Amino acid sequence: MTDITFYPSPRYPDPRIEVLDERFLKLRLFSASVEQLFTGLRWAEGPVWFGDGRCLLVSDIPNDRILRWDEASCAVSTFRQPSNHANGNFRDRQGRLLTCEHLTRRVTRTEYDGSITVLADRFDGKRLNSPNDIVCARDGSVWFTDPPFGIHGYWEGAPAQAELPQAVYRIAPDGKLQQVLTDLAGPNGLAFSPDESVLYVVESRAAPHRKIWAWDHAPDGRLSNKRLAADAQGPGAFDGFRVDVEGNLWCGFGSNGALDADAETLDGVRVFAPDGTAIGHIHLPERCANVCFGGRHRNRLFMAASHSVYALYVNTQGAA
Repeated sequence: MTDITFYPSPRYPDPRIEVLDERFLKLRLFSASVEQLFTGLRWAEGPVWFGDGRCLLVSDIPNDRILRWDEASCAVSTFRQPSNHANGNFRDRQGRLLTCEHLTRRVTRTEYDGSITVLADRFDGKRLNSPNDIVCARDGSVWFTDPPFGIHGYWEGAPAQAELPQAVYRIAPDGKLQQVLTDLAGPNGLAFSPDESVLYVVESRAAPHRKIWAWDHAPDGRLSNKRLAADAQGPGAFDGFRVDVEGNLWCGFGSNGALDADAETLDGVRVFAPDGTAIGHIHLPERCANVCFGGRHRNRLFMAASHSVYALYVNTQGAA
């Protein structure tokens, strides 16, 4: 596995933290810099913070494992292996781990005793594609995206034929699985606005540019009024993202694979204001797949980026 040589910035402000709009200045801590917590993964994804355990869980999809980073000791250990090529992770309203599994093409919940409950693996009798990213709303409903990325080969799952369209699903509080969106090419990361009045979803195969779409979210789960929330523009591409308490979107970012893309300037985390303006960029030496907020005050941004996991303290908090 590849180790990335990383050197922390010796001065403040960290030049890796680029201000694109003056609104980002209040979100940047002058005396905080990007840190590499650990490396040696093949494709880091799905970070989720457990404050009660002071630890971060991160999926390493090709290595078929979920790793655990301990905040107190900085030790890295294996939380689960095999993980069924786990991708996205989240916590439900009771603090239990929710996981998207590519190999088994299902969404699971880890109970307090460590046992696994399957929440969804089929819709209308047909197998899901490869659940990718996941969130939980205040009413207890679980939302996840289901592109076919995990059934394209043996790298992140196993090859198979898609039985269902690419979609976004909602598991209602009563356990009923609902297919809520089927008009996106490569639905990927998703998140709610702080008050949950808006649902954002990444369309990671949109052409010519990758996009984040927004819908009004009703208390009963209905979506309406689709509109563009952010455009990656040019060769940039979105993956997973999270929202802070002020409604800013902190997006895993990188090249869309175009031959003329300057990956070194695109790799990292791009921050968008609620109006869709790119206001900041955290430059990393690797493409960033997904992020989460954690730490004692939810003001530490954890970034799962290809082979490594990075962190940065910021002057805001992740939406609770």
